[in-house]
Amino acid sequence: MKKPHAAAYLLFTLAAMANLWFVYADNASGRFFTKPLLMPLLMLGYYLETKPLQFFSRLLLAGLFFSWLGDVFLMFDSRSEMFFMAGLLSFLTAHVFYIGYFSRIRSQKESFLRKRPVMLLAVMAYVVELMYVLWPHLGGMKLPVMVYGIVIGTMLCLALWQYGKIPANAAWLFIAGAIFFVASDSLLAINKFRSPIPLGGLWVMGTYVLAQYLIARGSAAQLKEVQGA
Repeated sequence: MKKPHAAAYLLFTLAAMANLWFVYADNASGRFFTKPLLMPLLMLGYYLETKPLQFFSRLLLAGLFFSWLGDVFLMFDSRSEMFFMAGLLSFLTAHVFYIGYFSRIRSQKESFLRKRPVMLLAVMAYVVELMYVLWPHLGGMKLPVMVYGIVIGTMLCLALWQYGKIPANAAWLFIAGAIFFVASDSLLAINKFRSPIPLGGLWVMGTYVLAQYLIARGSAAQLKEVQGA
C-alpha cells in the first residue's frame, strides 16, 4: 500500500470490524483485546495523513486520546461506578477538544446557518427531549449527564456551523461524524439508564467508530484545503 496512512486506516477498519463481531458474539475476551486498539490505530492514520503536526491536528489528536481513555475506563464500568464516571469525564474532555477545534476554524466564507440560526434549535430540542426521557432514571447522575448532554449538543451545533464556511466534503464529514457521535452517546445513555436496547452494544460501538473515523477524515480534508494540497 503506497500511503502509510491508508494502511493504518485499514488496520483501524479491521480492528473495528473484529470488535463489532466480538460485541455481537458476546465475546468478552475479544472485545477487551480489540477495543483498546481502535483509537491508537485511528490516531496513527490521522497523524501520518496530516503530519507535520499543527495546532488543529493536535486538538484532534487530543480528542482521540481522551476518547481512548474513555474506551478503556468504560470497559470496567460494570465493576465500579467510578469507572463509568471516569469514562464520562474522558469523553466530555474529548468533546471539549472537538468544540475547540470547530470553534477555531476561520474562513472568509459565511456559515449557511448564520442566516438560519433557528435551525440549531432542533439540536437543542433533541438534547432537551433526551434529558426528558432519561431524567426519571438518572438518580444521582442527573447533573453529570445534563452537563454531558449540553456539551455534545454544543459540539454538534459547531459541526453544523461549518457548512458553507469550509469545503463541502470536509463539512459533511464533520457533520456526519458529529451526528453519529451524538447517536452513539444517546444509545449508550438509554441502554444504561432507561432500558436495554436490542443489540445495544453493537449499535453503540458501530456509530461510535464511524463517528470518530468521519471526524478524523473531515479534519484531514480541512487541513489539506488550508495547506492548498
